[in-house]
Amino acid sequence: MADDIAFLPASELVALYRTRKLSPVEVIGETLRRLERYEAAVNAFVLYDPQTALAMARASEARWAKGEPQGLLDGVPVALKDTVEALGWPRLLGSRTLAPGTAAREDSPMTARLRAHGAVFFGKTTTPEFGWKAVTDSPLCGITRNPWDLQRSPGGSSGGSAVAVLTGLCPLAVGTDAGGSIRIPASFCGLFGLKPTFGRVAMYPGSVFGDFSQGGPLARHVADAALMLDVIKGPDARDWHSLPDDGVRYREAVYADDLKGRRVALSLSLGYHEPAPAVRQAVERAAEVFARLGAIVEPADPFAESPGPVFETLALAAFWALLRAQKPEAVALMDPGLVAAAQRGRLVSQEQYFDATVRRAALGQSLRQFFERWDLLLSPTMPIPAPYAEPRQDGAPGPDNFLAWTTYTYAFNLTKNPSASINCGLADGLPIGLMITGPLFGDAAVLQAAHAFERAAGRSWPGAELERRLAAIAAPADAGVKAKIWPKTR
Repeated sequence: MADDIAFLPASELVALYRTRKLSPVEVIGETLRRLERYEAAVNAFVLYDPQTALAMARASEARWAKGEPQGLLDGVPVALKDTVEALGWPRLLGSRTLAPGTAAREDSPMTARLRAHGAVFFGKTTTPEFGWKAVTDSPLCGITRNPWDLQRSPGGSSGGSAVAVLTGLCPLAVGTDAGGSIRIPASFCGLFGLKPTFGRVAMYPGSVFGDFSQGGPLARHVADAALMLDVIKGPDARDWHSLPDDGVRYREAVYADDLKGRRVALSLSLGYHEPAPAVRQAVERAAEVFARLGAIVEPADPFAESPGPVFETLALAAFWALLRAQKPEAVALMDPGLVAAAQRGRLVSQEQYFDATVRRAALGQSLRQFFERWDLLLSPTMPIPAPYAEPRQDGAPGPDNFLAWTTYTYAFNLTKNPSASINCGLADGLPIGLMITGPLFGDAAVLQAAHAFERAAGRSWPGAELERRLAAIAAPADAGVKAKIWPKTR
C-alpha cells in the first residue's frame, strides 16, 4: 500500500481525502519514510523538516474532517526548489556564500499560493550554485544523482525537485527555468515539466537571469501539472513582469486534448543541432503518435541557426553582474566553473550586449511568425539521455562540458514561449524527452497536446524498470540524512 500511496497523482490524493479513505498524515508519513530511504543515495535535498510537515498535514486532516478543504492541493506534499523563499526556512541557492541559519521572512509568490491552497511542505531541493548550470551539483550540497543510474545526473538546475518526484516523495515539485532548468531534468528523469509563458507565474526574488527565468511544475502526470499551474499562476506586485490572470482553468482545459486537425511542426534539430540517433528515433516515434491522433504533422525548423551565441552573451553578462556583487572572500567559496563563466562575462562589451538584445528580439519575432502557420512544435528536449554526474576522462557528456549538450531548451527562454518536456521512451535504460512548444500564451495548447500524448502512451507509475532501480538504491532508515533536518539545533 505504501508504494501505491507514493505514486498516486495529486488529484487522486485529493479525491481520497474527500472520501476519508486516506489521510494527509498518512501520506506525509510515507513521504518522510521515502526521503530517508533514498536521500543518502540521491542527495536531492538541502533540508527537510518533519515537524513542520507533520503539523501542516495534521491541519489539513482537520480541515478535511470538517469538510472544509482550504484549496485545490489541500494535504498534497509539494517539494520546494531552493531558489524560492519559504517562510521560516533558509534560501541557500547551493552556495556557501549565504548564511545557513538565516530563515526567510516571507514566501515567494509560488510558495505563498501553494500554502494558501493547503499544500504540505516538507523540504527544499538542491540546485547548482545560483541555478547557473544544467546539472545539479554545488559547493554547498555536493552532487545530486539520478535514480535511473546513480552515475548519471538528473540535470539541472531543478534536479533535486525532479528526483523528489521521481522517487515518489511527492506528486508535485516547484521548478524554475532560465535556460531549460525544468525541462532538462524532466527529460533526464522521465517526468513532465512545464515552463509556462514568461510572466504567467510571478517570480520573486528576482533571478540574475532576469526575463529568461520562469517558474513552473514538475510532475509525473500532465493533469497534475495543470492543477498546480492553476494554483501558482497570476500576478504579484513584487514581480513587475507578471501577467494578469488569464482566467483559464487549466485543470479542466487539459482534458480538451483532441489533436485532430492540429498543425504540428516536427523539428528534429531545431534547425541547428542533430540529436543522438536514439533520441531522434524516439522523437520520430512520438510524432507518429501525434499523427495517429489526428494531428497534421510535417517537418519544419523554427530557426536557421543556433540562438546559442545570443543566449551565451546575455547569460555571461548576468554571471558577471552576480560575481561583481560578491566580496572577495565569498568568491573564494564559489563554484570555480561559475566564477570562470562570470569572468568571461566581464569581457562582454556594451556593443555585444546590445547586439544580443536586438538579435533576441528578432528571434522572438521570427518565432511568432512561425506559429502563425503552426499550432505546436515538437522537438527533442535534449540531444542525449542523462549525462554523467561527475567529469570523465573519455569526454563523455558530464558536468564539465554541459554547454556542448545543452542545445535546445534555452531558445524558448529567449522567446518566452510556453514549452514542456514529456517522456517519449528509453535509450539504454535512460529516459528521453519530447519537447512540446506552443505560441506565446498558448499554455493550454501545450498541456492539451502533452495530455493527449500521455494518454496514448498509457504509462504507469512507477513501472517495472523504475521500480527495480528504486529497490536497488533504497537504504535503511536513518542512513545519514538526519543532518539535513531543519532547524539544525533540533
